[in-house]
Amino acid sequence: MKPLRVLLVDDEPLARLRLRTLLAEIAEPPTEVVGEAEHAAEALQGLRARAADLVLLDIAMPGPDGLALAAQLAAEPGAPAVVFVTAHAEHALSAFELAAADYLTKPVRRERLQAALQRVAQRRPRQEAAPADATPDAPVLVVSDRGRVLRLPLAEILYLKAELKYVTLRTATRRYVLDDALGDLEQRLGSGFLRIHRNALVARRAVRELQRRPASEPAPDEAGGEGWALRVAPTDEWLAVSRRQLAAVRQALAEGAAR
Repeated sequence: MKPLRVLLVDDEPLARLRLRTLLAEIAEPPTEVVGEAEHAAEALQGLRARAADLVLLDIAMPGPDGLALAAQLAAEPGAPAVVFVTAHAEHALSAFELAAADYLTKPVRRERLQAALQRVAQRRPRQEAAPADATPDAPVLVVSDRGRVLRLPLAEILYLKAELKYVTLRTATRRYVLDDALGDLEQRLGSGFLRIHRNALVARRAVRELQRRPASEPAPDEAGGEGWALRVAPTDEWLAVSRRQLAAVRQALAEGAAR
């Protein structure tokens, strides 16, 4: 994988130094810092001199702030991805309206920065391979996770499961705890997701197998005893399928086999 070319934009030298240090500690995905800037004008000049795949961008800066710079970049063809890095959480919604890849609050943790880098790296091959008239951004779900606002590509979501007062969203590598109601999420996700139980939605592309499983194994039917369960790929987790949704799940499996 080619290293992600990163431009650091922050008016505080120590903040830029910390980002450089964190990037050097992250082996995957690999990165290359192609420049630094203290304000928007310097950032634009740096991008004209050397292309970047990602801008790690502060919001509060002298002159035009980071939101204004992101809006200007978004209007240009072939613009780099933007991950905001700021001490203030109140701009998160405005940031995601500008299609930011992520929103990190200071002090930045290495794990959170790595997750943001991976999201940008995963998008890059799809964007490079897309035809010129294709939509550049894949569909996303904007969610609130423990006080953070995230943009998760629908292609990364495997399933959502309601548990007590929260909903767990599962990707191949992570779990997120959401405040949203499962019914509201179902409407936002659209036809690519299948209701398999009153407490669970599964991405149709992740449906791999349906079988009866005894109550002693994971995901028994809510009625107890032997019940139907669905295997989700690639994690091979089993989720309960209610009798009411059984026909729809069988149809989804049949449609998948016919493709």
